[in-house]
Amino acid sequence: MMMKSLLSRTALLAAPLLLAGSLAAQLTPAGVSISNRNGNFNTPGGISSLTTPGTGLSKPDVYGVNQKPGSCPQYPWKTGIVTTIFWVGELATEKNPVPNTASSWDPKWMKTFGGYDCPDEDKSVTNFKPAKFTPMQNPFYFALPYNDVIDHDTHKEEAKKVIPWFKGTFKREGRSVLEDRWIAIRFGSRVCYAQWGDCGPFVTDDADYVFGNARPKNPKNNGAGLDISPAVRDYLDFRSGQSVDWKFVEEDDVPDGPWKTWGTNNPFSMAYQRKELGKLPTAGVAAANDARPVSQSEIDRIQELRRQRDLWFQNGGAAKAGK
Repeated sequence: MMMKSLLSRTALLAAPLLLAGSLAAQLTPAGVSISNRNGNFNTPGGISSLTTPGTGLSKPDVYGVNQKPGSCPQYPWKTGIVTTIFWVGELATEKNPVPNTASSWDPKWMKTFGGYDCPDEDKSVTNFKPAKFTPMQNPFYFALPYNDVIDHDTHKEEAKKVIPWFKGTFKREGRSVLEDRWIAIRFGSRVCYAQWGDCGPFVTDDADYVFGNARPKNPKNNGAGLDISPAVRDYLDFRSGQSVDWKFVEEDDVPDGPWKTWGTNNPFSMAYQRKELGKLPTAGVAAANDARPVSQSEIDRIQELRRQRDLWFQNGGAAKAGK
């Protein structure tokens, strides 16, 4: 009886340790600790994850990001695509007749993003986010020249035929199945990942190029077929007008990197925050339940309050208060 009681007590004492280990494994995004040009990049919340033995990951690229070789064979690379820079809040100019205060899917894109994504700031020193504010959406975004919807109530008839993932992701008429999809962008030896935020450059009906084997039909800016954000530009050390390769990737094939850190439209940052902060609603969840999504500033405030609480306990605050 004593032996049985001792074993039960040992199991009870070990259970929290096992649970803690399990939670740590869940809360730490899979992959590796990232390094950028200016030092170490940590995964959300300041937690650095480690490479898992036996995962088949290849050697890191020049920025320390481990790639899974051949993990997305269903989407081929589109090579040598002239690429230009665009940004949230960009006003109309002679070379850019459509302002980027709104996107093809969001008439208040600049407000939803959280501010003006100034292209002249060096985002590399702040993990590639805007220097003056914390973005409410992923600063790693791009535009391709196809829009699947006509308006907020209607899809293009051809969309269900040309978009490979349409059937599996369609929710309702007028709700884009392209918005926030991921691509990999390769420039030299560097590979960056980003989410679809707008349509362009210049055209929004080039399905043969975006989903097929054709070259971009847009003749302007030397036939540019891709727009990328300042964060993508800075990560790749890219200059507007150069050429890149790109391909669609599934969410499961996106490796660790700064593109996982920010944004309520970013499944990786929101998954981390829901686990860490108690299942906060994403914009999509909030819309489905007629609730208000939690803003990035609120998340930052909660994190700061928790940091102060932990510091209070570490400094013996509870013991002092009990005297």
